[in-house]
Amino acid sequence: MPRRPIRALAAAAAALALASACNSASTRSGTQPGAPGATTRGVSATTIKVGGIVSMTSASGYSKKDTDLGAKARYLRANAEGGVHGRRIEYLGAQDDGQDPGKNLAAARKLVQQDQVFAVAPMSSVTFSGADFLEQEKVPTFGWGTLPSFCGPKHIYGFNGCLVPSPGGTLNQTWPEGIAKVLGGARGKSVAVIANDSDAGKFGIRTFSQGFAAAGFTVSYAKPSVPGTAVPSDWSAYVKDILGSNGGKAPDAVVSVMQTPHNIGLFTALKRAGYQGLLSDPTDYDPGLLAKDATRQALDGVHVLLQFEPFESQSPRMAQFKADIKAAAGGQDVPLNMHMLTGYMSADLFVSMAQKAGRDLTVESFQAAAQSFSDTGTLVGDRSMPKGQKDSFGCGALVQLRGGRYEVSVPFACHEPVPFR
Repeated sequence: MPRRPIRALAAAAAALALASACNSASTRSGTQPGAPGATTRGVSATTIKVGGIVSMTSASGYSKKDTDLGAKARYLRANAEGGVHGRRIEYLGAQDDGQDPGKNLAAARKLVQQDQVFAVAPMSSVTFSGADFLEQEKVPTFGWGTLPSFCGPKHIYGFNGCLVPSPGGTLNQTWPEGIAKVLGGARGKSVAVIANDSDAGKFGIRTFSQGFAAAGFTVSYAKPSVPGTAVPSDWSAYVKDILGSNGGKAPDAVVSVMQTPHNIGLFTALKRAGYQGLLSDPTDYDPGLLAKDATRQALDGVHVLLQFEPFESQSPRMAQFKADIKAAAGGQDVPLNMHMLTGYMSADLFVSMAQKAGRDLTVESFQAAAQSFSDTGTLVGDRSMPKGQKDSFGCGALVQLRGGRYEVSVPFACHEPVPFR
């Protein structure tokens, strides 16, 4: 089986990085595991050093900067509760990769070679060219499992499992099952799936096409055709193709596997063309988007996929999340968004695994603990490893933007996954 494109593109650069790094980034500081006086990179008697990689900026203006705040919130609470077996988490903050593959690898190298971190949590970007390097250096790494590198490597973990599996793995059915519920069933219904022309977009089309088909939908359109580096100024060709894809008619649902600026352009164009069907995407759950009239109007009626409990939930764990975010924001009430939760749950999974590893924290003890880790009732449902390195945790919800506010359209639930071919 050929290697997946994202990892293949990173392999040559990672090899050069490793050659130049020589002995500057070993897991042990010049000693073998278990040798007298051996030390673990990033772990002292009192601290555990952790860093992050986040797309704070991008060419399109899209930003995931609040991922950093979410991680900070979880680490602050961990430290307030006594740390991890008495060790305080020293969170260095996140490096900005600008959604650039070269910068992503450079950020990974800096965190390991210069900053000497034990773990990278969170890693949140549409590119993960640093994955091979982090895996080679045995750096536990945590993020949103929307890229192939979160599915398979021993030291890389998705906070809600693997969302882009290899053949033989499974697909999370939250999105297809949720849309089917909104439409009153999938039988006789059609869906169009559109993504950016990128490695991630092509893989997203492949996985979601299978998932919607497995749920009973007719997939009338499935193309990774939209440039990812810039938002098109003219959407007419895409709209024409989509609206005629269902045997000359419009599909019942249009699903966009793209980021906010692209979704605003596409959905606005579809509405102006008279489209009356369901619109959905996995990224636009952000109250900050409601501040501008044009943005609010473009996204009105859109159902957004969540792979965690909605902020509207009244559960104690959601109340804890909100309190932690407020504390990290200096006591201020800040608008919540999914990036905060991405950072928070990436950090939460790392903290939970590190707690299980015990007082003698090494890469080896961490990995041993991770491979038999499980817990229940989290904001992403039940978690377990190594299942999460092959399959998703299978849980999620849909929220709809209506009249300037988000409402839960399909409550948080877990669904049986389906095989990925």
